[in-house]
Amino acid sequence: MTTFDSDEAAHVHRHLHSHLPSDPALRVRTLESLVVDKGLVTTQDLDSWIELYAGQVGPHRGAEVVARSWLDPEFRARLLADAAGAVRDLGYHGHATGHLKAVENTDTQHNLVVCTLCSCYPFALLGMSPAWYKSAAYRARAVREPRKVLAEFGVELPEGVAVRVWDSTAELRYLVVPQRPAGTEGMDLAGLTALVTRNSMIGTDRDLKAPA
Repeated sequence: MTTFDSDEAAHVHRHLHSHLPSDPALRVRTLESLVVDKGLVTTQDLDSWIELYAGQVGPHRGAEVVARSWLDPEFRARLLADAAGAVRDLGYHGHATGHLKAVENTDTQHNLVVCTLCSCYPFALLGMSPAWYKSAAYRARAVREPRKVLAEFGVELPEGVAVRVWDSTAELRYLVVPQRPAGTEGMDLAGLTALVTRNSMIGTDRDLKAPA
């Protein structure tokens, strides 16, 4: 596992994005060409990372982190105070988790994560980012009209629930800790982990369901 240097990551992030076109598909192809041409990675390395995060990591790690926070109050406190350290303690420290902040949903607050610059995302915990997260429409509208965006995902918030939008960057990324569903008392870590959705850890899902 390579080390995470936030200053170097930020420098590379700014440099690369100054050369990227606006269209998401072109941005991906251009970014791949840039990092390969600079000798930072090979095309074989990129294919291996894509296979790893799409097929093996997925959102499973993040879901386990959330489920553990539901079961263990001490871990929950650690996660909210120092998410990067808490994740490191579980052995999940890696790319895009060096600077990580966990934000929890409550009865009066809902959290939504976006990256208005591009698509920064804690992929070591959540796997590959979904296409909609990278789209220009989501990146722009999530900030301007978050309630409308949430409604399009099926999340209808009562007026008493405030929405806070968190803008990810190369220096700081976010993990939403959804509320534990009612009726899950007595469930173990594996069972709770299975209830956590990727979207709930981004904020486009809210009311998780206990098994029938």
